[in-house]
Amino acid sequence: MTPKLRVLFIARYRDITMDRKLLLMAQEGDLLIRHVRPQEWHDELIRVEQATTASASLQHVAMPMMGPPSDPHRALYRSLDFGMHRFRPHLIHAEEEPDSLAALQIALARRLFAPRAPLLLHTWQNIDRPRRWPVRLVTWLTLRAADGVLCANREAAAILRRRAYPGLAPVLPAIGVDTQTFVPCPDRPRGPRFVVGYVGRLAAEKGIDTLIEAVRRLGPEVELTLIGAGPQQPVLEAQAADLAGRVQFHPPAPPAQIARLMCQFDTLALPSRTTPVWKEQFGRVLVEAMACQVPVVGSDSGAIPEVVGDAGLIFPEGDVATLAECLRRLMGSPALRLELAARGYARVQQRYTQEHIAAQTVALYRQMMRCTPATCPS
Repeated sequence: MTPKLRVLFIARYRDITMDRKLLLMAQEGDLLIRHVRPQEWHDELIRVEQATTASASLQHVAMPMMGPPSDPHRALYRSLDFGMHRFRPHLIHAEEEPDSLAALQIALARRLFAPRAPLLLHTWQNIDRPRRWPVRLVTWLTLRAADGVLCANREAAAILRRRAYPGLAPVLPAIGVDTQTFVPCPDRPRGPRFVVGYVGRLAAEKGIDTLIEAVRRLGPEVELTLIGAGPQQPVLEAQAADLAGRVQFHPPAPPAQIARLMCQFDTLALPSRTTPVWKEQFGRVLVEAMACQVPVVGSDSGAIPEVVGDAGLIFPEGDVATLAECLRRLMGSPALRLELAARGYARVQQRYTQEHIAAQTVALYRQMMRCTPATCPS
């Protein structure tokens, strides 16, 4: 029997749509994956508890954490070696940011218990913001340890190169879209109103106030469905109080229900707004809507134009008038909606399915096992 490539995979996955990538990778036949994930996940949208499970090629190990698991920078895992001593990984893939304490924890464990295993990290960060010296030190140590860093967007890769990072830095999102859950919507009769949807956190940087004002300008034939939760909800409810039921707030929902709700939208909007410390890093909801053949509208914040390409409409962030015009164009042109829906679906199939992400990830593993940091191409 051919020995399997043992991969220690550490990622804060919390539902089947995220796990699908690992299921697909495990089907390769020559991989044995040990997935360390939080025993409990809680944030403003969901709360889940996870168990340890195992199959022939994929083990899910539920591990408690110190600090909120939704904190990408300061939370740590309650483990010294992540099972490295017994599992003896050939490769370690940790979807943790280089400036996080968890990445430093994993890098130190690898040095002690699996020093010959290449280490692969991940970054979403597309703003090179000032950092205090302890954070700079953590970043310096983890990047020195990492043989590669997967980048969720092109700006993240460019930041690594400006820091003179010499390892692999391919642009590959950590999570694609689960096309078993997010599928093309069935034909549905048009209702009396044009439905604009938003899914995600109700936070200031998401620019939802811009979307409410754009809907206000479009008149009573347009309604807005907001699905999510967050600190801005009371402010947004007050802002929309005079819109006579045209703005509906719905609580967070699991992925399968989100997919069904998306099929009630005529378009999905992501009006994110850049702040000094954040801009949109990917916009997973965009590719989920595109997989459902729902046309999308996004601001030009961060990675949104990169993800959408020519498969949606882009407006300058914070520009109410242009966002309203984008929605008006879609409302007035069924042909444009169909064209963008088709383009979006094709773009997802080419770039963003879990199948594509899984295949690219496994190909990278094979490349890393054939080269060293000094010989690997960037």
